Amino acid sequence: MGANSKIEWTTHTFNPWWGCTKVSEACKNCYAEAWSKRVGQKVWGPKAARRTMSDAHWKQPIKWNKDAEGATNRPRVFCASMADVFEDRPELIEPRDRLFDLIETTPHLDWLLLTKRPQNVRELARWGQEWPHNVWLGTTVELQTRADELLPYLAEIPAKVRFISAEPLLGPLDINAWLDSTIDWVITGGESGPKARPASPAWFRELHRQCMENSVAFHFKQWGDWGPGDGTNLPAKKRQLAQDGTEMLRLGKKQAGRILDGAEWDQLPRSRAL
Repeated sequence: MGANSKIEWTTHTFNPWWGCTKVSEACKNCYAEAWSKRVGQKVWGPKAARRTMSDAHWKQPIKWNKDAEGATNRPRVFCASMADVFEDRPELIEPRDRLFDLIETTPHLDWLLLTKRPQNVRELARWGQEWPHNVWLGTTVELQTRADELLPYLAEIPAKVRFISAEPLLGPLDINAWLDSTIDWVITGGESGPKARPASPAWFRELHRQCMENSVAFHFKQWGDWGPGDGTNLPAKKRQLAQDGTEMLRLGKKQAGRILDGAEWDQLPRSRAL
């Protein structure tokens, strides 16, 4: 986390605070919750306090912005990997306002605000119908029910780029109705970690097909802990049939990799003129 992120679809990560509350099936095996517990931070759940950050931490994007002046490629800042900017809690009003101030004073950075709560954005964001050119808004849709519930809220917000994170993808998605007017970028991938659930390759291929047919940027982040292959010599606990019948092997995130049908998919969106 921080400068030079290892997350493939961003340049840096920035967290205005740490902590959140689970709200969907994608949250079941939350990596951020596991990491915070590992480092001794009890910041998860509705009753837990959120961890605030130092002034030195808040100065990092100012440096990134200065370094980016005149650069050919604009750095992307994922905000927030350890929280949700649009979690509605009274103690988050002040740091959220500070974040919005920071975004407005760093015009050479593209800020990627990914939320599981797009229904709160209209009320909690300050920008109304005039969003800054450097703010991309995304929401997590891991299942069709979540897409049907959340994408109408995403469509209401006039961000210059609107995107979805279908990670961990937990079922097939049909988002054709949203690709021509709402979604500019689809990020997808499988789940990692000790309790990871395998995804069906057919789910990723279908999402890729929908994006290509609608000229929408597609990013395949990872297979996760489970990848397709021939597991003849592996124990049964490391083999599982996916919903589409593909044998999935528990290889670990690194070995499973991020090749989908012979290629890495790292497409980026273009800003929407709204």
